[in-house]
Amino acid sequence: MATVRTFRDQFDWPLFVATCAIAVLGVVNLYSATSASGALSEAYLQQIYWLTLGAGVATLVAAIDYRHYERNAWIIYGGGIALLLLVFLLGTSIRGSTRWINLGGFSLQPSETAKICLIIALAKYLHHDPKTEGRTLKDLVIPGLILALPMGLILLQPDLGTGLLCMFVFGTIMVLTKLKIRSLVTLALAFVFSAPLAWNYALHGYQKNRVLAFWAQLMGEADDRIIRTIGWHSHQSQVAIGSGGFWGKGFMQGTQNQFRFLPDQHSDFPFAVWAEEQGFVGTLLLIGLYAFVVVWGLRIASTAKDRFGAVTAVGVTALVFWQAVINLGMVSGVLPVVGVTLPLFSYGGSSVLTLMIGIGLLMNVSMRRFSF
Repeated sequence: MATVRTFRDQFDWPLFVATCAIAVLGVVNLYSATSASGALSEAYLQQIYWLTLGAGVATLVAAIDYRHYERNAWIIYGGGIALLLLVFLLGTSIRGSTRWINLGGFSLQPSETAKICLIIALAKYLHHDPKTEGRTLKDLVIPGLILALPMGLILLQPDLGTGLLCMFVFGTIMVLTKLKIRSLVTLALAFVFSAPLAWNYALHGYQKNRVLAFWAQLMGEADDRIIRTIGWHSHQSQVAIGSGGFWGKGFMQGTQNQFRFLPDQHSDFPFAVWAEEQGFVGTLLLIGLYAFVVVWGLRIASTAKDRFGAVTAVGVTALVFWQAVINLGMVSGVLPVVGVTLPLFSYGGSSVLTLMIGIGLLMNVSMRRFSF
């Protein structure tokens, strides 16, 4: 009985309940989002399968003492790099991007799993870094190289959204591990001044078009040609969100979705379906759940017993935060459209498994904050 009580006391029920709530609402929304599309009508069942598998993987990840991940961090990181390299040998091209490896009936997206591998590698390095005072740019060289390898391979696929996510997660970890303000300002200026080079030499044509469409809509200069072509996704999404009003139109009553005006409503734009059907009240609930997970994750990081656990918790929390912010931003027209899913709410096997692994790591750190 003592063991059962100890497990019950250590188990992080608030994190578990919030995660389950997001996932369940996502499945309900996915059912509505795909109800008007015959080809995707069974997607919600596949999402349940992935969530069930993800829950099993998360349980296994949480059950193994996270210090074992610290000891094998470079092996995990190397495995993530190897999968990214395999994409260029065995990958399947979809919509001009080569991001997936076909494994029978399942397509694995290594750029998703690379995010977790990056977090573990950074946590490993910082765990053994004796520096306690503010970090300078010189102290960022090795962590920067740890970031550069997977991020470079991801950008070559190309996958700008995931590449930016890796950079934001890296930046969050560095800032929360005492990066000097002067160094942060220098990095920000370098980012701003390198933007023209990135625009001319790094971005692909369709990526530039998305930025141009975003800017035109933001400035109120989008004409019918832009709206009907490169700005179609963002425009229809904003129409759906705005038409939801305060209470929403009701479950499966969203006209933008049911009349199939809204593209990618199951993957990149499920929030638009939710906002149209559930209104301001529903969006507030969903955003509140994400905010709780982020705040709770930072709480877990602050109570971790060692630096590896703290950095891992910060990294996973940053991943959830930035992925949600980028998706909500692009869906609402505040940011350009990029291929970033809404955590545990959008359809996608690789995304669900990756985020469930992340939740398992958070649970792991939380459950062991009193055990050693």
